[in-house]
Amino acid sequence: MIFTYDTELTLRAACMLVNSNRGASGGVDGAADTVGDVAGLDAYLAEFGWTGRRDRDAAELADVHRLRERIGRIWAVAEDEERTVGQVNALLSDTKASPWLTRHAEMPEWHLHLASIHDPLAQRMGAEMAMALADLIRGGELRRLKTCAAPDCDAVLFDVSRNRSKIFCDTGNCGNRQHVAAYRARSRDG
Repeated sequence: MIFTYDTELTLRAACMLVNSNRGASGGVDGAADTVGDVAGLDAYLAEFGWTGRRDRDAAELADVHRLRERIGRIWAVAEDEERTVGQVNALLSDTKASPWLTRHAEMPEWHLHLASIHDPLAQRMGAEMAMALADLIRGGELRRLKTCAAPDCDAVLFDVSRNRSKIFCDTGNCGNRQHVAAYRARSRDG
């Protein structure tokens, strides 16, 4: 399935947000939080082009962290379509998502905005992430939301490969580590 540019970008942003305090070697407790402070949040927002109101305070950061946990819970139940739909619908409702088409000089293609630029950051992010997840569900592609297959990693991934075969995340070099470990095991046994 080919996703619209804004859907894919938003799903990648959601994935990166969830992974901002996850990854290899210990999971949430052992990973550095890349959006643990306002500067980290600023860098994340710049990478994905988030615009609109910014408070740049502890309350805004805490709201984004709560959103991160909520999106992570959606990824955790992605194998159960009914539960996922329920959580996505709740997020759409809670964020008061109200879609309209727009475009900007920096993004001339038509795309959706789902909240006012004056709404709080986490509300705007949640609405857009919920809508991107809704697009994924409507397209029958929910199985593209995965958790890394490395035994020491709890990062999530959004699989955009043609055959949905990606199993390792990009956060901790997990695929390479697992392939090296398998090679070494074969060498020892052979």
